Amino acid sequence: MAFGVREFELALMHRMRDLNAGKVEEALHGMGASRAELREAHTHWTRLAHAPRGPKGAAAVRMALGPAPYRGKRPAGSLTCDVLRWPLPSWPGLEFELLVGPGGEAWNQWFVRPSGGAALAFTDLLPWTCVVADLGASFPRAAQLEGGAPHHWTVDFPHGGATYRARFVYGLLQCLNDAPQGAALT
Repeated sequence: MAFGVREFELALMHRMRDLNAGKVEEALHGMGASRAELREAHTHWTRLAHAPRGPKGAAAVRMALGPAPYRGKRPAGSLTCDVLRWPLPSWPGLEFELLVGPGGEAWNQWFVRPSGGAALAFTDLLPWTCVVADLGASFPRAAQLEGGAPHHWTVDFPHGGATYRARFVYGLLQCLNDAPQGAALT
């Protein structure tokens, strides 16, 4: 199996399935892909990541997606990291961003809105259309928490007298629920 854009998207969806299996099934149907193809893409990507001589960090993502259409720099403390971004067909209007440290290691990888976080109404918080920065731009008291697995993020935020919990995979909204009782915002 060659590993290109389609396989990369499927590998991302494999992790997204943890929180939003229905949306992944919908996407698979739209792509004409099977669950077996999803599993194979994930297995292939995992094998590449752990292969002693396989590409690592930015090189691995470039192998799948080609050269990044957007390249920039961003300060990270006392260091500066490279910013690489790629549009992906399954998520129009968003881009997959890779923050790369000195030596080519991937520091972070997630979806972003190229123009930065957008201020959205509560009713606009729909799975696969929002990124973590959107919650910060839309709800100033939003608090980021650790996610339950690699590449998972959780954001709690108040709205209309209640506290909600948004769960993300690769920075892309997967689901929105009431926050557990006792969730406190600072």
